[in-house]
Amino acid sequence: MTGIFATVGPSTLNKKFLSSINKKTVNLLRINLSHTKMNELKKTINFIKKYTNIPICIDTEGAQVRTKSIRKLKLKLKKNSIIYINQANSKKTNSFILSPPESYRQIKKGDVLSIDFDSAQIRVISKNRTSIKSVVIHEGIIANNKGVSINRQIKLAPYTNKDIEAFNLANELKIENVALSFASSGNDIKRLRKFFDYPINIIAKIESKKGIKNLKNILNEANAILIDRGDLSREVSIERIPELQKKIINSSKKNKKPIYVATNLLESMVVKREPTRAEVNDIYNTLIDGANGLVLAAETAIGKYPRECIEMILRVSKVFQKNHKK
Repeated sequence: MTGIFATVGPSTLNKKFLSSINKKTVNLLRINLSHTKMNELKKTINFIKKYTNIPICIDTEGAQVRTKSIRKLKLKLKKNSIIYINQANSKKTNSFILSPPESYRQIKKGDVLSIDFDSAQIRVISKNRTSIKSVVIHEGIIANNKGVSINRQIKLAPYTNKDIEAFNLANELKIENVALSFASSGNDIKRLRKFFDYPINIIAKIESKKGIKNLKNILNEANAILIDRGDLSREVSIERIPELQKKIINSSKKNKKPIYVATNLLESMVVKREPTRAEVNDIYNTLIDGANGLVLAAETAIGKYPRECIEMILRVSKVFQKNHKK
């Protein structure tokens, strides 16, 4: 049967949901560090363990630039307006900061930043020690903790300080699964293992050009591969995602590594009880491509129908298994 990773969140961190699932339907419960406060992590892990024995996977923030410290919950950027990226928190309402801090130091005049899957785009027009002045070239609404893509490669550490703090806690609590976001080299995986006193299962997430370029090296070190089609589409054109999905799955299969696929599998079911036909077709064809499992993110973290999403994956999987018996 197809493996399922279910991301926990407000919709599923409750006794009713956790008590209703088992290892036969869900293989891993994923905690997304990008949306989990560090002071809540231990409590979340212990709560999950109280109601289920399904293994837990810590999913790192990884080497990604994100928005921080937007004073209002959302900030509307109008075309040709000025927006500031500050080195530290500011009282200005038309400003935000970037995390991790080293990203600020590497941004230059002329850089184009795309925020939250191109919800808005800005171009840097000047920079000083405390702030970066930018002009909005594509208007949109941005919020805190949204991914930022820059139109050139910058160097980021493979794990954030929060990730490292989470590794230490995970080691203490004997968590055996870690998903490394934006995996870019085999060395990053080797280093990650050193944070633990026991063998762990590392799932390398391929979601950047660098990850694709170094896939062979990553495959040598990781226990499994996860294709995050959403973040990958920040760096490559969306029409190339199906092609790259097939190539990454084929490479994983040749190296006898389990391969999982994430993003938008049942996006409509975040708010609707039934999926679209395109979503069902995507799931079926992803299984035909050779995926060992599928990852539910918003569908189970914040969606209205987390249980129904899992059941839908299982239903499509049963049809697939029936028609593609080995």
